[in-house]
Amino acid sequence: MTSLAGKKLLVAPLDWGLGHATRCVPVIRDLLNNNCEVWLAGEGKQEKLLREEFPLLVFLPLKGYRIKYAKNGLTGKILLQIPSLLRSIREENKWLKEQVNKFGFEAVISDNRYGLHHEKIFSVFITHQLFIKSSLGKWSEKILQKWNYKFINRFHECWVPDEEGENNLSGELSHPVKMPLIPTKYIGPLSRFERKNIDAIKNHLLIILSGPEPQRTILENKVIDQIVNYPATATIIRGLPGERNIIPSTNTIHFYNHLSSEELNREAMKAEFFISRSGYSTIMDIAALQKKSILIPTPGQTEQEYLADRLMKKQFAYCVYQNNFSLLKNVEEARNFEYRF
Repeated sequence: MTSLAGKKLLVAPLDWGLGHATRCVPVIRDLLNNNCEVWLAGEGKQEKLLREEFPLLVFLPLKGYRIKYAKNGLTGKILLQIPSLLRSIREENKWLKEQVNKFGFEAVISDNRYGLHHEKIFSVFITHQLFIKSSLGKWSEKILQKWNYKFINRFHECWVPDEEGENNLSGELSHPVKMPLIPTKYIGPLSRFERKNIDAIKNHLLIILSGPEPQRTILENKVIDQIVNYPATATIIRGLPGERNIIPSTNTIHFYNHLSSEELNREAMKAEFFISRSGYSTIMDIAALQKKSILIPTPGQTEQEYLADRLMKKQFAYCVYQNNFSLLKNVEEARNFEYRF
């Protein structure tokens, strides 16, 4: 990223869950440390999170893709939204050209937003999904990869937040047989967290709820129903920055709608077990903190299911599907699981 030192640039994450925004946090910090003038763009929860992390940076309103998530899966619902998705990509590309003319950006960094490329300024695409998993079979994965590369190849560089060799986190998602035509750089896992000299509290849980609705709420309800029987302490982060409605805490169970990176970092260090979705940004955080975890893939989200199955086999994390989630049972099983980071 030092090649961007001193430049005026725009950073914008995809509006699908908070993971794309959270993994941009270390990128933005690095850019600021290299004397870049960083502007941000987005809307909704991603905007609230980034504004809280970087209150002094200029933020431009940019409509997200607003992908709707079906209760029983993802692929079919996505197919129905393709026309709307393509329209959003065209609109954001037009929007970027207007902003470059207006504000004089010298570079743009897009986290999985396909339209944020510009032929006259250095354009970077961040993704860990060079290869997209599909529940419809191999034939659909070939089509998806072709379309994925069609958009990625419009950028000047592709940055992959993982290690290049065999000792990696994302498997074939980031290490496909066929690569994009543009220069592709493995920049290592991105996490806003770091290990701190804070002792873990025995049996303490950190539960982080995140991702698209309605699955976020479905898992939250399961957790609330079961946490009342947990005999120790727990901190539950609802993943709702900006939300005013709160769930009352007790002496042992504390609820937060959202915490800053620094606060959440401390909470993570205090936990014996980290319970969350198997989203890739969360996995990078777990790797940075070397924490024992229980991961629950979002139902129907093939990427998370693939990562959960892979990391369970590698003994990086204990994973359980949402339909089988049982807090007391899973914590006990995780306690007997031989973790290997």
